[in-house]
Amino acid sequence: MSQTFSPEEIHRNLLSRIPRCTGREVSDWLRTVADGPSFHRPEDTASWLRREHHLAYGHAKALAREYELRRAAHTL
Repeated sequence: MSQTFSPEEIHRNLLSRIPRCTGREVSDWLRTVADGPSFHRPEDTASWLRREHHLAYGHAKALAREYELRRAAHTL
């Protein structure tokens, strides 16, 4: 029987694997996103990370989502 994971669990799992897979901490990647070009959509941020930094799709999408979540938490 296969186990089903929530979107939040998948997101956290992807984030936890980023340091091992990329050699950089999530906080370093989030600074890279903050210092990079400004995009209106997280999908565009993820595409930029994939294109410019050669990240896997899941990792790029997780970083773009995490950046947006943290940015929204600071602006509320």
